Amino acid sequence: SLFLLTDSFGDVHPDSRGLGLYAGDTRVLSHYELRINGARPVVLRAGSAASYGSTIQLTNPDFLRDPGDKVDPEVVLRRQSLGVVRERLVSEGFGERIRIDNFTTHPERCSLTLRMDADFADIFEVRGVIRPERGRRTADTAQGDSVAFSYLGLDGRRRRTRLRFSEPIRVVPASMSVQEVDACLRGDGTWPEVKPTPDAAGQVLLVFDWTLAPGGHRVLDVTVRTESEDEAASRAVDHGPRPVLGEAAEAAHRAWSSGSAAVSTPHVFADRAFRRALSDLRLLVNSGPGPDERYVAAGVPWFSCLFGRDAIITALQLLTVRPQVAREALSVLARLQATEIDDWRDAQPGKILHELRTGELAAAGEIPHTPYYGSVDSTPLWLMLLGAYQRWTGDDALVDRLWPNALAAMAWIESYGDMDGDGFVEYQRHSSRGLINQGWKDSADANRHRDGTLAQAPLALVEVQAYVYRARRELARLARSRGESDLAHRQDRAATELAAAIESRFWMEDAGTYAMALDAGKEQVDAVASNAGHVLWCGAASPAHARRVAESLLGPGLWSGWGIRTLSAEMAGYNPIGYHLGTVWPHDNAIAAAGLFRYGLNAEAARVTGAMIEATVYFRDSRLPELFCGFDRTRSAYPVPYPVACSPQAWAAGSLFHLLGSMLGLEPDANKGELVLHAPTLPDYLPEVRLENLRVGETVVDLLIKRSDGSAGVEVLHRTGDLSVVVRL
Repeated sequence: SLFLLTDSFGDVHPDSRGLGLYAGDTRVLSHYELRINGARPVVLRAGSAASYGSTIQLTNPDFLRDPGDKVDPEVVLRRQSLGVVRERLVSEGFGERIRIDNFTTHPERCSLTLRMDADFADIFEVRGVIRPERGRRTADTAQGDSVAFSYLGLDGRRRRTRLRFSEPIRVVPASMSVQEVDACLRGDGTWPEVKPTPDAAGQVLLVFDWTLAPGGHRVLDVTVRTESEDEAASRAVDHGPRPVLGEAAEAAHRAWSSGSAAVSTPHVFADRAFRRALSDLRLLVNSGPGPDERYVAAGVPWFSCLFGRDAIITALQLLTVRPQVAREALSVLARLQATEIDDWRDAQPGKILHELRTGELAAAGEIPHTPYYGSVDSTPLWLMLLGAYQRWTGDDALVDRLWPNALAAMAWIESYGDMDGDGFVEYQRHSSRGLINQGWKDSADANRHRDGTLAQAPLALVEVQAYVYRARRELARLARSRGESDLAHRQDRAATELAAAIESRFWMEDAGTYAMALDAGKEQVDAVASNAGHVLWCGAASPAHARRVAESLLGPGLWSGWGIRTLSAEMAGYNPIGYHLGTVWPHDNAIAAAGLFRYGLNAEAARVTGAMIEATVYFRDSRLPELFCGFDRTRSAYPVPYPVACSPQAWAAGSLFHLLGSMLGLEPDANKGELVLHAPTLPDYLPEVRLENLRVGETVVDLLIKRSDGSAGVEVLHRTGDLSVVVRL
């Protein structure tokens, strides 16, 4: 869970929200600024060829003999005389190589200063949580070739950050100004003495004083290690020389890619987006809380941890390209399935977790995330994933191992989930530090009536009922394959009854879509929103109503031109910059597109798919963010970024693969040795797609899908094993 956020210069400012180096839900480096001869370099270019690394190219501004002389300043080194390159890698550690080149024909004296600090803030503090009391910083050390920061938390754990440099360091008083540093450099070499005290803690300022030969260069390597006295709970980030970090990162990403299906297309932007998405997903893989466990973290920076809902939906999205992600998610979530009632954590037996945190606030009991179970949809989604994973892999051994968990999950749905026995799953928080809203739209103001008033819990969200419908169908199929016919019959009957209840209780004839929810009084929460797309995804809608929902999703209220908004622009309370009040979420759009394809509404689905792929062009590194603003395309010629969106983010990256699988109509049955492509469709901008290393059960197949005369033809390029590939138009 190590990640780094900087500005475009590569710096971390203490007054910039969110910037820093993080490990284990803790900011382990909160200040890291580079200056050359006391001045901030000028950025030439910043970019990353791979998700785990970046290169920032800079140069110098004019260096003045007396920066305070505004009348006749003397330039002692002209701009663009030096080249500065910052290469950094984040994998099992953090490393940076700083190189300075002298492009002049004479020697140049150059000072490189690094100002650094570590506040050890918990990620919840960074997000704005105010604590009545914090732990205490303990004495820093700076000597030889290293600097170390230390903190003793209220959880009793001591955390340290150690930076090591490739040459000896010179520590100067952190209070020194740029002018004072410059004066010392140009003086007789005498520096103020830094007198360490037993409790000294705070900023550290380092100076590296070099003379660069004409055409020459100098290099400084920086590596970072974080550690905790609680070794059982820590994920110590070891470090080595920068090349070692690079080799480890490249090897990990190569292994991930070789074990995944490869997607390629002649469409340059789409091809780039698919490659970036797969690389980002590898970047988000974390070691699990238990031995040999792994999971895909929800997103950087705010949610670099295990989220039940996010891990499950991401795994569903990736079944086409990497089904082992689903196996890992199913296993770790099953092990952490709740077994008792705990109101502090919103837990009841059988419930799948919402969020697991490992930082100081969680360990000290200040928040309930150890784990926290306040998610109404993680449990039915887990059952959906179990069924879908078995279809792709035929892994009946995993189903056997997790069958008690599956039965416990359904027992939660039918008891604690259905709070009043009306057949619908509702939620209401019990924890004083829990979430008010516990669906995927979990901000406090997300669920509203058309007039803008907030809906009151307990709430029965329409998409949750659809998930339960699909979960029952999957459990019935698995039970039938195990010879448990009575259970299968009960689940199928309950699913049929639930679908009818959704139609009768949630359908809004005047709006032509489903209500967001039923409120505490069992009245419809009648705002027009994107939730209805999830009903189509799960197959719980009638065909006639599915067509009406498609018209709503692509109507002027919900359709922004860049995708489907979370809330219609025609509703009171609509806000195109509101987290769930009118923004566009890629995963939400991919789910809606999958639902439209399910009901044969291919033209409508293609519009959604096209908008998502086109949006990648406008975001840095072809990376879809967690969400973006819902401004209408007629007012904005490009999608507007949401200010604090996670990027990379797991289900945003996974949405591209979800869209691909939906377009191709992929329906596997590993036990039958069959892969059906239902009316595969490629839009105009995708003439062909090559899908290699696609796995169904033990079989590997390479497919080429080509668009021709409004339909798509499928060619099997290579097949290892016995698999029947069937195209149904």
